[in-house]
Amino acid sequence: MDGRIAAAKATLGSECIVLGHHYQRDEVIRFADCRGDSHRLSQMAAQAKGSYIVFCGVHFMAESADILARPGQAVVLPDLNAGCSMADMAEISQVEDAWEQLVNLGLTDDEGSGITPITYMNSTAAIKAFCGERGGMVCTSSNAKAAFEWALRRNGKIFFLPDQHLGRNTGYARGIPLDEMVVWDPYMLQGGQTAERLRKAKAILWKGHCSVHQRFLPEHVDKVRANYPGIQVMVHPECRWEVCQKADGIGSTDYLIKVVRQAPAGSSFAIGTEIHLVNRVAKENPDKRVITLDDSGCLCTTMFRISPQHLCWALENLVDGNVVNQIKVKDNVKKWARVALDRMLEIQ
Repeated sequence: MDGRIAAAKATLGSECIVLGHHYQRDEVIRFADCRGDSHRLSQMAAQAKGSYIVFCGVHFMAESADILARPGQAVVLPDLNAGCSMADMAEISQVEDAWEQLVNLGLTDDEGSGITPITYMNSTAAIKAFCGERGGMVCTSSNAKAAFEWALRRNGKIFFLPDQHLGRNTGYARGIPLDEMVVWDPYMLQGGQTAERLRKAKAILWKGHCSVHQRFLPEHVDKVRANYPGIQVMVHPECRWEVCQKADGIGSTDYLIKVVRQAPAGSSFAIGTEIHLVNRVAKENPDKRVITLDDSGCLCTTMFRISPQHLCWALENLVDGNVVNQIKVKDNVKKWARVALDRMLEIQ
């Protein structure tokens, strides 16, 4: 299988770039021309020169690549079943309904003059377009803090979706008290909040989460510190607020990799993020101790769907002139989603 993938890549040459997210299994990411978190891979998609972008990630990432790609480029997702449970927690009809309720309360208008909507990269293209059309933007864990600062300068009030944990951790780091952040439950009238609470809130957080990062608990931090005195606990900001408060450092996947790489030999780390990334960081830094924060193993099952067989099938079809599993965003959605993504890429 490795030989067939390598041969197909060699035949396609510069006409095809393979992008691989950090959470991919080793058998797949070894063939990536560029690996990174969703922010870095978005930058690479926007800069890609060839005819094909093969995205070893999940559906919303491939959508973003198609939005940022040049006309005539085709984006391929090796397995269409590679989705994201967090992105599925916010449907465009639910978001539009929530916004209408906020408009009816007089908190904003259809152009977003009272509230700035920000969506995490882990969302559908339709929701990215929704934010772009209302003066908002997309963010990743790498630039969420800068996005919050930009939004607060613009309006002083944020509607953040779909990850309540990233929103809460970012807002708190930017000085927003916990009691000025409320959670909007899409299955409850007015999000389950009173009009007064919504008016006073500086951040309205969608009730969504990452199924991997929500598994980490405060007691995991206590346990690893007890078992490994002096160990540094590093976590992703999609983890619960209580976990992040106990950690020594919080950051995106690229940040976590950089911290371990730059640490002196003999350092010890417990990392709260997806298990494939943790294991890869451990292999690439043999002079340091790197373990997972929860030894039961936190696997992103949807990212894991991309297999060498899927990658081989997609590449060999491209060699034969067949574009399979192409991800195409509708033009009317692409227009405003591109606005939101361009704003993201402009903010560091």
